[in-house]
Amino acid sequence: MLIVSDAAAETVKALTAAEEADDAGGLRISVESLDEQGASLGVALVAAPDTGDEVIVSTSGALVFLQPEAALYLADKVLDVRDGRDGGLEFAVHGKTEEPRRFDEPRSS
Repeated sequence: MLIVSDAAAETVKALTAAEEADDAGGLRISVESLDEQGASLGVALVAAPDTGDEVIVSTSGALVFLQPEAALYLADKVLDVRDGRDGGLEFAVHGKTEEPRRFDEPRSS
């Protein structure tokens, strides 16, 4: 199961609050495309999970929804945040013992 770091949970909560989402709103992660290197994932703030989504509730109550296909790729990962290229924060995923990696960064060999 995907683990949501405390920093990612706080970011999700701040984003949903800024969007004035109700208590059912959260961050949805989905597969945008597949190729020989793996899946390209996308994120969006949504009002509620889609039917079939895996719902993850962080220890602080942030909601993350995983499209079923995305859940397969993220089962042993951590959702985190890090400093973005443009000065803001961006979501990143990593293995439980790895450094965070952007959704659009290729894996190192």
